[in-house]
Amino acid sequence: MSSFKVRTDLALEVRENMEENARECRGVSVEEEYREESELKITKVVIETMNGAKAMGKPVGTYVTLEAPAMILPDEDYHEEISGELARQLKQIIPGLEGELSVMVVGLGNRDVTADALGPNVVDNLTITRHMMKEYGKAAFDKKKVHMVSGLVPGVMAKTGMESQEIIKGVVEKTKPDVVIVVDALAARSTRRLNRTIQLTNTGIHPGSGVGNHRNAITEEALGVPVIAIGVPTVVDAATIVGDAFDKMMRQAGEEPLDIQDELMAGLGELYNMYVTGKDVDYEIKQISHIICDALNSALEAGA
Repeated sequence: MSSFKVRTDLALEVRENMEENARECRGVSVEEEYREESELKITKVVIETMNGAKAMGKPVGTYVTLEAPAMILPDEDYHEEISGELARQLKQIIPGLEGELSVMVVGLGNRDVTADALGPNVVDNLTITRHMMKEYGKAAFDKKKVHMVSGLVPGVMAKTGMESQEIIKGVVEKTKPDVVIVVDALAARSTRRLNRTIQLTNTGIHPGSGVGNHRNAITEEALGVPVIAIGVPTVVDAATIVGDAFDKMMRQAGEEPLDIQDELMAGLGELYNMYVTGKDVDYEIKQISHIICDALNSALEAGA
């Protein structure tokens, strides 16, 4: 199935696909950590060179992936463990966090589409401090160090007529935050990673790239301030699911996977515009948004 095209926003899956095709990738390092007691797998993919970036199809930078198979289950203790680990990773990747920062958290996506509502849901529950700091200063929190946190939900172009990047850039120029944290829903290669994986990167984000709906990039180069992106894969394209099913059937029959026939590829081509999510996505998005929100509140906590 060498001609089969796979869409994914996860650097981890891009790297896995390259390994399956026996392709070497210089300038890309991978570190893995597995915690058996919580079944939590942490993978750090670092793209160090332009050659590595070209091979991966992603910008130079750090991509941290947390895989937690039980993240969708109603287990508060487990959720606290995941949010705690995400908070630790955020503290490592947000530049200048040892001082006092002005941080703008942006929730990308369409709150009227459940699988795309992760970003707005996170911002809705975030602890916002900028207005209090502007009005009362640190006295409002009785802390020696307080980060100024603001939130923004720019909506989608179909509703605003504007690129999300244009809205964000205008607010950044007016409020002058030290760092922007963007939260968005992503597309995955594997159904087993849907709503069970969190990707954290310091390279910014290209909204809609995983579903072929490319929008202006939200990056440090575009905004003039560092951009940290947090994403969770909530959809996978239907063509990938069908392609995987054919591969599995052929392997079970004891045959080597072959390139898909031309007529089959023509049929699959229509499926590239169809995306699949889980039946409980509304409940799962709500849970995951709280996990990410708790992690952000912890990492940016007053006096932290």
